[in-house]
Amino acid sequence: MKPITTRVLAAAAGASSLCLPALAHAAGALEGEVVQRDTNVTAIIMFFIFVVATMGITYWAARQTKSAKDFYAAGGGITGFQNGMAIAGDYMSAASFLGISALVFASGFDGLIYSIGFLVGWPVILFLVAERLRNLGKFTFADVASFRLEQKPIRILAACGTLTVVALYLIAQMVGAGKLIQILFGLDYIIAVFIVGALMITYVMFGGMLATTWVQIIKAILLLSGATFMAVMVMWNYGFSFENLFTAATEVHDKGMAIMAPGGLVSNPVDAISLGLALMFGTAGLPHILMRFFTVGDAKEARKSVFYATGFIGYFYILTFVIGFGAIVLVLGKPEFMTGEGGLIGGDNMAAIHLAEAVGGDFFLGFISAVAFATILAVVAGLTLAGASAVSHDLYASVFRKGRCTEQQEIRVSKITTVCLGVVAIILGIAFEKQNIAFMVGLAFAIAASVNFPILFLSMFWKGLTTKGALYGGFIGLIVAVTLVVLGPTVWVAIFGFEEAIYPSKYPALWSISAAFLATFLISKMDQSEGGKNEAILFEDQYVRSQTGIGAEGASSH
Repeated sequence: MKPITTRVLAAAAGASSLCLPALAHAAGALEGEVVQRDTNVTAIIMFFIFVVATMGITYWAARQTKSAKDFYAAGGGITGFQNGMAIAGDYMSAASFLGISALVFASGFDGLIYSIGFLVGWPVILFLVAERLRNLGKFTFADVASFRLEQKPIRILAACGTLTVVALYLIAQMVGAGKLIQILFGLDYIIAVFIVGALMITYVMFGGMLATTWVQIIKAILLLSGATFMAVMVMWNYGFSFENLFTAATEVHDKGMAIMAPGGLVSNPVDAISLGLALMFGTAGLPHILMRFFTVGDAKEARKSVFYATGFIGYFYILTFVIGFGAIVLVLGKPEFMTGEGGLIGGDNMAAIHLAEAVGGDFFLGFISAVAFATILAVVAGLTLAGASAVSHDLYASVFRKGRCTEQQEIRVSKITTVCLGVVAIILGIAFEKQNIAFMVGLAFAIAASVNFPILFLSMFWKGLTTKGALYGGFIGLIVAVTLVVLGPTVWVAIFGFEEAIYPSKYPALWSISAAFLATFLISKMDQSEGGKNEAILFEDQYVRSQTGIGAEGASSH
């Protein structure tokens, strides 16, 4: 194992729910010794301004949060535009900003495969998921999956999938946040992890979804503004001509014209298909993304959310591509940004940070550093809320109490869970500081695509789905995804130290998704129980509500 792998996850693993599979694959491209920069006073000042502003929002949100709907779904009062911006804030991560620009910096045109890959999952959500999810659910995607199926087993499975994804991502966020602050702010790693954990607990426990939403909106605006300024300054240096920019990049980069050719990062067609499936369907299975559709008033606003989010996200990924090439021409080879060995200070994942300094000086460097950290806070808040809702709403209220509990009791359990998740995240963030966590982020995405998405999709679109089929199919998808990641290069070779992986690919999604769908289909077909037949009859009622939204504010189960 290369001991520096996680040391570079400062930004690479550091904050996204959505970019991490790429970074798991691209760990080699993102390696580099962490070199702590001089403490950036501007960055620290801007960081404190952001914290004070978001604490003010949390105080305001806490006064607005009275009911379970307020806590889980911001009272359903978020507009489509606001929710689209918040979704983009959750999706446009530090990993996207720093990680993908690093891939482009190292490999050129090939980095675009990830920018596009993360974007193509949104049409799946727009046309297949958003409207039906909003009409059928209440607070979590388990409400939808269990609408006509047995509550207890389906909610337990959905909660297991949610908590697994949340736990894996939270570890990545905490390690990433700690390393990012260590590099950019000069603080000790453990202190940095405690700061992130404390802020995360505060946002969610007191402000709920309303505070989380506005933190994500502010972060999205800051990140889009900063990335836009960087891209404009890069293009201004080359007469706003992509031809001039690309020509200059091929002259500077040691790979020459090869940086304009595709196929270097993912050349195996099976890997390409598996990665594509994970990016498309994993997005539609991420619990903290799915929760956002319950914050709007109706299905129309849910569709608007996806429309706006897709626009913001698509624009952002174009910017990261320009930023990556801008780093090649304005950072690569410049003595102030290079180590004595010829590498980039802090590793390739610091390319965007160095470019910020090159185009905007120390002040803009401080701004971008603070925004990168704000990005992590926004993502961990969303993850924590998703995990807390799985415990309080799906397990406590629906499974253990069987709906016989007050909203106040449910919210209290959610807040207790938030504190517990925060403490666990801090402990694991410290424990995994020097571990290779690339496999965690890839595994989390594979689980979202192999467990959550098949259950959600089939429950909405296939009349023949039964509780047994969903339960066994979901767990088979989970087992296959975990097994293939463990037997693959990211664990078997990088962590266990074996010379060759049993499963040669870093991407399990093709097989784990196929296994989940196939097992769910076969077991549902073989299920001839009376319960299975009744579930098929209930599909008609579910279909009407999914299309019309009639009864959407009522109980989400039969």
